[in-house]
Amino acid sequence: MARRYDASTTTFSPEGRLHQVEYAIEAINNAGTCVGILAEDGIVMASEKRVTSGLLAPSKTSEKTYKLCDHAACTVAGLTADANILIDQARLRAGRYTYQYAEAIPVEQLVEHVCNYKQAYTQYGGLRPFGVAFLFAGYDPHHGFQLYQSDPSGNYSGWKATVIGANNQAGKSLLKTEYGAKPKTDDDDEEMKTDDDAEEEIRVPDVAEALRLAVKVLSKTMDGTVPSPEKMELFTMTLDESGKECIQRTLTVEESKKVVEEVEAETAAAGDA
Repeated sequence: MARRYDASTTTFSPEGRLHQVEYAIEAINNAGTCVGILAEDGIVMASEKRVTSGLLAPSKTSEKTYKLCDHAACTVAGLTADANILIDQARLRAGRYTYQYAEAIPVEQLVEHVCNYKQAYTQYGGLRPFGVAFLFAGYDPHHGFQLYQSDPSGNYSGWKATVIGANNQAGKSLLKTEYGAKPKTDDDDEEMKTDDDAEEEIRVPDVAEALRLAVKVLSKTMDGTVPSPEKMELFTMTLDESGKECIQRTLTVEESKKVVEEVEAETAAAGDA
């Protein structure tokens, strides 16, 4: 039955589904994993770097994380060629907004513009959906740091922490238990807590904690059992000392290795306990 309705993005199946959009989402679920975590003092995004051949020359720029403007960036899961078109659209929109209004574009407005462009490719004939999903990270003085996820359908949503790409369900399950969890104490065993109490006690991690959590998630979702700093890319967005300018930074291999070693030591200590 599905084969009768999957040739066009503009035709609904009797179940109300757009099969081409679902196929695009499936392509993303086979792509390298990307993790986004909202921290108290910034945003952390981590990406899996897949090396298809040892003969390939090292990339001069990141193929997973892209700067959109001074206060916004994104990570990509899916077809990089499709992502380049949408990244150009986002950069163009951000530049035009700044030129027109002499101020930085609000983060959600930038995300909405990209998603409207993606949605058009699911509604007009002769087009195919973009086979790419994004994690958008940004900052504005009104709403602070923000993290958004978008998919080929044009939908977007705000998150505290999320995962896209391969094995994303396993990553999200880990984030549900680890994000905002308080360190365990002896008192935890003595008294029972209700679900309402647990929700109130969610603690937003700082950037250093978020980096360690992102490495934990990538370790769980990546194929290899041992996490390797060469196979992951860690990105942070923070504010400078004045609290006005965004600092976007990709960690070096040595810095990533240090974070991986901290996670391994933490895991070993938990295993001994």
